[in-house]
Amino acid sequence: MTAAAHAQTPANKAFDLGNAVELVSKEEGHRQPLAPEFVSLEDFSPLEVAYDFGRIRREDIESGPRSIWRYKQLLPVPSNVEEHPNTEPGCTRLIRADKLAKALGVKRIWVKDDTGNPTHSFKDRVVAVALAAAREFGFRVLACPSTGNLANAVAAAAARAGWDSVVLVPKTLERAKILMSAVYDGSLLAVDGNYDDVNRLATELASEHEDWAFVNVNVRPYYSEGSKTLAFEVAEQLGWRKPEQIVVPIASGAQLTKVYKGFNELGQVGLVEPSPVRIFGAQATGCSPVSTAYKNGHDVVQPVRPDTIARSLAIGAPADGPYVLDIVRKTGGAIEDVSDDEVREGIRLLARTEGIFAETAGGVTVATAKKLIETGKIDPDAETVLLITGDGLKTLDAVQDQIGPKATVAPTTEAVNQALGL
Repeated sequence: MTAAAHAQTPANKAFDLGNAVELVSKEEGHRQPLAPEFVSLEDFSPLEVAYDFGRIRREDIESGPRSIWRYKQLLPVPSNVEEHPNTEPGCTRLIRADKLAKALGVKRIWVKDDTGNPTHSFKDRVVAVALAAAREFGFRVLACPSTGNLANAVAAAAARAGWDSVVLVPKTLERAKILMSAVYDGSLLAVDGNYDDVNRLATELASEHEDWAFVNVNVRPYYSEGSKTLAFEVAEQLGWRKPEQIVVPIASGAQLTKVYKGFNELGQVGLVEPSPVRIFGAQATGCSPVSTAYKNGHDVVQPVRPDTIARSLAIGAPADGPYVLDIVRKTGGAIEDVSDDEVREGIRLLARTEGIFAETAGGVTVATAKKLIETGKIDPDAETVLLITGDGLKTLDAVQDQIGPKATVAPTTEAVNQALGL
């Protein structure tokens, strides 16, 4: 039994959420029943899901669906989750990036390319889990505050499930992400403020509309568990073993904490050897409160006003920041931040070496990995995974002034040869 779960079993639960048995507060371990709640009433810390896993076999997972539902025994979802209409995310590519490794001067790098998800970001994973839990709790409206990718995933998942959606985004969001949310014809609202303003508004609305499931507010403990599937897939794709190092972008910090939890749970149930993984965090300098706290040796993360092209990471008051600091220090990793120019170069470096066009968050990951390698924090001889969490087509404005045709030529072979210097 994990995360301090006690005698409550799936057989006597009020809700069918698979092997999930209760919620546990992250600070003091207070327990409470499964419910659409996200803060402990005992110590006011975030809640997370605890399980009684029982026996889980590799062959059962390997014979499962080509989606995150192959790991449903490790998630807070009903046993028949795949029978309901959903976007079926997951099982994205893990690419051995030898040319990128050579450019960075390291032995081996793998790129987990989550641009292949249904709405082209990892957010499809977390939304699918949140929707499954929300359905079990009786909600019928799917909602969220978002910096963009989550808006796309919620709007699409709601449309697929036949639900209404309410999506709140900052009005300054990238145009592509606004259009990609609007096309699903849910209720998309642009808010005059940054993400932290939008998030506060969502929290207020969640208390007013009891039938709205805000995926990253009132059903957040279930939603965030979806990020564990990144760890599950990486381990399975590596032949049921953990990498030695992994670089994870930081927005709220939930993804990094859940990747860590996912690797640990795989070891706990015997699916992989319980070997250590050094976890590194990546932020943009224009929104780097966790990186700043790490470098200053602080345990408290001071909020900042975001100012970066990496808008999907632009959360100035990251809820899981303190837990990120703890995990990174515990695993022997580090947290670094990079400028907007370095982000753009990270995008272009990954594109020209491996043919993967990442959004700005991916540029942050690549550029941060480069910086950590150059400063000796990442071991160049250890196997390293980079998480690329979104598609570059969503953030074209970040690079549109730096790239374009090499030349405009007449329709003749002579003009082409001249332009190419042949």
